[in-house]
Amino acid sequence: MSRQLPPLQALRAFEVAARFENFSAAAEELHVTHGAVSRQIAVLEAWLGMPVFHRIGKRVQLTDDGRRYLLTVQAAFDNIAVATKQLRESGTVRVLHINALTTFAMRWLLPRLSGFQRLYPGVELKLSTSTSDKPLGELGEFDVAIRRGPGHWPNCESGEFLEESELPVCSPALIARSPIRQASDLAQHTLLHSDTRPDAWSKWLLSADVAPASCKKRQSFDHFYLALQAAVDGLGVALGPLPLITDELASGRLVTPIAEPVIRARSYWWIVARHQAQVPLIRHFCDWLQQEAKR
Repeated sequence: MSRQLPPLQALRAFEVAARFENFSAAAEELHVTHGAVSRQIAVLEAWLGMPVFHRIGKRVQLTDDGRRYLLTVQAAFDNIAVATKQLRESGTVRVLHINALTTFAMRWLLPRLSGFQRLYPGVELKLSTSTSDKPLGELGEFDVAIRRGPGHWPNCESGEFLEESELPVCSPALIARSPIRQASDLAQHTLLHSDTRPDAWSKWLLSADVAPASCKKRQSFDHFYLALQAAVDGLGVALGPLPLITDELASGRLVTPIAEPVIRARSYWWIVARHQAQVPLIRHFCDWLQQEAKR
């Protein structure tokens, strides 16, 4: 038996216009003109043989019949959307390989990954870390890379999602022993450096009008997360990345003895191979990174 279905383009216009009870808002969401929405509603009303909107001056309002019809139409569209999502993802691999910078993975990504797994419980996440900023193709087999950028990543698509700023941080016990009231007081402390961010302290000190040469006491680590842990343990002052150390600041394990200058550092970008950029699972993960950063 053939189904008596109204024109689907008109039905889509009705669902959006009815949701807003505003043709202009519907036109904006559908990326068409106000007149195009109005014409599609007229087509639907002619097919139904009854109005679904009251016209009140320049305003529109659903009729009682239109309001009941909207509930059924929305339920049908929701069912189509779910079925389409399941079908599109049925042929994709359910393992997602992520490669991220080590400090970022430990301080920002890992504490949040459970949120992604709650949204996609059927996905197995495989996380590896790297200290390299090399292009995607030289880093191994994974679906999404997270690097500081902008950078040169051939044959890839990328998106900036998280800004980073730097400010001196240390343990409360350290400044209890030797207060830091201004940037020049850092000369009395051990500055904690890392090989992965070799110029960070020099740039910060110069921006604070302090000669880097005046800060002679230093310790160096091959990984940045070790320098941060050394700061927590009271070995010296690190240049802490915000927002990667939000938890340490909130708990009081680290403090910011001076409030400025706050230096903008390189931001974080997701990177995917161009031929995989529209794979639904990969796109979902990149969108999730954007949303988590906004939080």
